Amino acid sequence: MNFTKIARLIAVLICFGSLLAAQAPPLAIVDEALPPLEAGVEFHILLHASGGVAPYVWSVASGDLPEGVTLTPEGLLAGRPAKPGTSAFSLEIEDSGRPAHTINKEFKAVVTASLLIEWLQPPKVRDNRIDGIVQVSNGSADDFDLTVVIVAVAENGRATAIGYEHFALKAGAISVQIPFGSTLPHGAYVIHADAIAEIPTRKAILRQRLQTPQPLLVVQGP
Repeated sequence: MNFTKIARLIAVLICFGSLLAAQAPPLAIVDEALPPLEAGVEFHILLHASGGVAPYVWSVASGDLPEGVTLTPEGLLAGRPAKPGTSAFSLEIEDSGRPAHTINKEFKAVVTASLLIEWLQPPKVRDNRIDGIVQVSNGSADDFDLTVVIVAVAENGRATAIGYEHFALKAGAISVQIPFGSTLPHGAYVIHADAIAEIPTRKAILRQRLQTPQPLLVVQGP
């Protein structure tokens, strides 16, 4: 096939694409609203569009998705929301017409918290120790089989457990306190607090995590 024939074929394809775009119904995002999301629970939502010329390419036009959530070009909204709250953002789709058409739509994601872990007393250094208190809450109607692990991660990556609890957290339990602490060698440590709740009735697992924004420096050794 010579260059002239290739050029003619490309022109025909462009005209065909333009004809399809002209005949297709207007481009639209079908989804009206997002369902409630749950902090710590993984989800997958495939968004839908109509009209225009498929396939479509999805993207975030403005605003921010909830922390822990991503959007693929194919329109798959998925992830594990990191914390409760409300996020407003605009999504854009572009079709395959020639020329391409785009449309934006505003969405709001509401993330609720069945499992919540918070610093009641943030970790602090006292001599050669790091101590603190976390509190956990169960905002759901189900009992949790809850495990809470607090670790101090040194600069070299070594993790030392400085707190551990495994117990049943009843439905509706609020602000259950879990103290933690331990002596540690000299060094700088980032403290991680992980809460993992198993819900047998729903065959689900919830996860929440806290982390100190800056390393804590232990000057004195044990």
